[in-house]
Amino acid sequence: MVYFLIALIVFLIDQGTKYLIATRLTIGEQIPVIGDFFLITSHRNRGAAFGILQDQRWFFIVITTVVVIGIIWYLQKVKHQPNKMLPTALSLVLGGAIGNFLDRAISGEVVDFLQFNFGNYTFPIFNVADSCIVVGVALIILDSLMEIRREKQIAAAQQDHEEKV
Repeated sequence: MVYFLIALIVFLIDQGTKYLIATRLTIGEQIPVIGDFFLITSHRNRGAAFGILQDQRWFFIVITTVVVIGIIWYLQKVKHQPNKMLPTALSLVLGGAIGNFLDRAISGEVVDFLQFNFGNYTFPIFNVADSCIVVGVALIILDSLMEIRREKQIAAAQQDHEEKV
């Protein structure tokens, strides 16, 4: 249950921040937070990451529905394992996916507002849901790498034991 609570918290923070941006700033309006490096910028995205696949609303709705169902199924499967990184990561991805899904389903676009500039390069504007999805995926990759390492250590220990016997 705690993992669905994490997903709910991610979803609520995401939707709350998007609501504040959508209702208090006009599109394109910027609030400097750390000079020109970090700004709150009201932006709308009708596509996916980096603005790709613009105006493919139904594609995103179908894909996200499948992904959310898959995450919930897999989360149910792994939630009782001693390793807590994977279900926590899945919770972050789930909360973020549902947050962006709701935006697309209701309005056909996602509210983005976190803007970072690195000199002349402006990183694509994103939101809390996007951040949680990226962190969740990074943790899933880290967990997979750690699992491979654990399996190699177990195999080496078993081989060592067999050689001694």
